[in-house]
Amino acid sequence: MIYINEKLKKYIEENIFPEYNKNDKGHDIEHINYVIKRSLKFAETVENINYDIVYTVSAYHDIGHHIDAKNHEKVSAEFFLKDQKIKSFFTEDQIKIIAEAIEDHRSSLEYEPRSVYGKIVSTADKNTSIDDVLKRTYSYYKKHKPDASLEEIIEDSRLHLIDKFGENGYANKKMYFDDKEFKQFLKDIIYYTENKEIFKKRYLEVNKLKK
Repeated sequence: MIYINEKLKKYIEENIFPEYNKNDKGHDIEHINYVIKRSLKFAETVENINYDIVYTVSAYHDIGHHIDAKNHEKVSAEFFLKDQKIKSFFTEDQIKIIAEAIEDHRSSLEYEPRSVYGKIVSTADKNTSIDDVLKRTYSYYKKHKPDASLEEIIEDSRLHLIDKFGENGYANKKMYFDDKEFKQFLKDIIYYTENKEIFKKRYLEVNKLKK
């Protein structure tokens, strides 16, 4: 049975969740709630798991994204460590585990998470919705490549998704739990990215773009 300290939840909901209003659409509170839900699901398969730790890692894992997207896992871990109030809920050893799990969650990192908590959030952080992924890539490229044409954005998005989710994609190599949703997503994303015209049509529809 999942039990999370109500005072811990209240503190995070009131003081941490509002920070996600500063993040882009792909890393906002909707995404955090998605990761929390999936993290708790995977945690149920692990004996003697600490649900307070699972919840906290999930809640903080992307909080630094608006500060430095490319290094957000480190920034998020530092944000957590600077939070004196949150430390009152955990032991020193648990604080270390949480910070490491936040820092280890990113799929593109070359090493495996140092604890089961990092593996849980790394797995839970994977998208399982084609539409969400297409919206996130469009939002990202519009922000970071404002001068790019729509054609360039679509193709850059397609190539990025192949690099991330294709047969040899880096996100596929770190599946630490049986995740049927993600396995189906991989089949779907490969279908779309293998055909430029099919990908383009879905990309335009999802992002409500006219061409």
